[in-house]
Amino acid sequence: MTESRLRRPSLLDALFPILVLISLLAAAVYLYGDDASYGPNQVALLFCAGLASLIGLKNGLSWREIETAMVQGISVALGAILILLSVGALIGTWRLAGIVPSLIYFGLELMNPSLFYAAACLICAVIALSIGSSWTVAATVGVALIGVASGLGLSLPVAAGAVVSGAYFGDKISPLSETTNLAPAVAGSELFEHIRLMLWTTVPSIVIALLIFLVMGLSTDIPEAGEDRIAPLLAGLESQFHISMVHLVPLGLLLFMALKRMPALPAIFIGALVGGVWALLFQQDAIAVQAGVENPDWALTLQVIWQTFFAGITVDAGDAALNDLLSGGGMASMMNTVWLIMCAMAFGAVMEKAGLLARLIEGLLGMVKGAAGLITATLATCFGSNILTADQYISIIMPGRMFREEYERQGLAPVNLSRALEDGGTITSPLIPWNTCGAYMQSVLLVPVTDYLFFAFFNLVNPVLALAYAWLGIKVLRLSPPPKNQSDTLQELRR
Repeated sequence: MTESRLRRPSLLDALFPILVLISLLAAAVYLYGDDASYGPNQVALLFCAGLASLIGLKNGLSWREIETAMVQGISVALGAILILLSVGALIGTWRLAGIVPSLIYFGLELMNPSLFYAAACLICAVIALSIGSSWTVAATVGVALIGVASGLGLSLPVAAGAVVSGAYFGDKISPLSETTNLAPAVAGSELFEHIRLMLWTTVPSIVIALLIFLVMGLSTDIPEAGEDRIAPLLAGLESQFHISMVHLVPLGLLLFMALKRMPALPAIFIGALVGGVWALLFQQDAIAVQAGVENPDWALTLQVIWQTFFAGITVDAGDAALNDLLSGGGMASMMNTVWLIMCAMAFGAVMEKAGLLARLIEGLLGMVKGAAGLITATLATCFGSNILTADQYISIIMPGRMFREEYERQGLAPVNLSRALEDGGTITSPLIPWNTCGAYMQSVLLVPVTDYLFFAFFNLVNPVLALAYAWLGIKVLRLSPPPKNQSDTLQELRR
């Protein structure tokens, strides 16, 4: 069936699956609370993918075309899924190897509880800036910081918000970041010009976030139970693992590989393998506990380390909080996230194939007037794409393709578009539970997105600041010389 024989979807066609999805997701949160991402959200996404498929069939698509689009949509996320599985393996082996326990131990010893939230945000920001990966930071330093917050009796949602805020700030201004390179490539701007313009929104946003975290920390009463628990937790960590500065070497190796721009998948999996070697070298007692025997032979030792890659570890230290702190990890711990990503990508793929996303954006452009309206439409479209397609890369690529010509028509420099793609797309992605980024952060930090959402202050402030800049005309750059034809047409979208 040719594209010319397909009927153009109506605005009602485009809106109906979205309205149903929003209703179902709200119902899932009401009925299941924090467990909404462990099945109910997936059912809602697949149900709405079915609705979008029916609309596509009504408008002339064949089922084979729809099915192919879903398969291709899911394939887009396979890279992220493989990284997720590798991160699960890394968390498992790093716990058995004493790497995460050592980070938690030193954090408990050195961290001032009143400054913890601001310090956690700043630490994650610096490391993410140096390696260009918010995911790597969250899976390593972020995991340790959540453990420290738990030991200090601090709020885990606020701690997770601080980790996410710092990780995404550093990621966004790092020339090593994939999305920071992708946005200017799609928009047609230059990388360092893009980063310089991003500083106008990201730096004030992170300063505001740090001030809020600082005030929250200084005004929070540190639970006496939390302070009293530090010594027992330190003793518990020492009783279960060999604690040493040498266990920071694998973290340094992982950061070095990231600085050398090794792709995330091999770097993280190598980190997991190093974790297995470190466990073999330094954690014979912990391996014996996992094996359930006093002196495991080489075959049983290999079995324990191998199992850690896919099933993580289980710690029984006679203390529930310490058990929760040290147990977990493994590829299997990521399977629910993989399920959520696949369902979300299937829904987004059908919406795009059926032309429903393009129809929504066309209707949005019809209301756009001037530079401020166009930037606002870009921010809204990127955020909406994050919700509907569940992938930060699509939320950059698709709006970038659709808005690029319109920016040129209105005489706006392409760097305005690249900044808007990041402000509205990349930075909001971890705030959506079923987005690949939100699902990843939840799986790694073990704090539901709905819990840390309102404490990820950088991610909340940045898009609002970008919107304010657009309407106040701050750092909205014009083309020089301006294009000859700046007529506001929608012909390209209507073809």
